[in-house]
Amino acid sequence: MTKAIECIKCHVQMEVGYVPDLREGGSSRQVWSPGEPKRSFWTGLKMKADQLVPVKTLRCPKCGYLESYALPKNILDG
Repeated sequence: MTKAIECIKCHVQMEVGYVPDLREGGSSRQVWSPGEPKRSFWTGLKMKADQLVPVKTLRCPKCGYLESYALPKNILDG
C-alpha cells in the first residue's frame, strides 16, 4: 500500500493485513460476493468465482480498530 491511511480514532497510520476465513480443512482469505447468499448442499454457499473480490483489512496498532475494503484490482495499493 503506497498511500498511508490514518485511524479515524487515533490518527495513527494503519497496518495492512487480512482476516483469514477459518474452516475445518484450513483457512483462506476473506472475499466479498455480490447479492444475497444462496445455500449449496456441497459447498455451503453458491458463489461465482469471477465475481469474488478479495477483502483487505487495515488495523490500527494503537487501538485495534479494523477497517475492511473489497476493492478490485488492488486500488488500495496505489
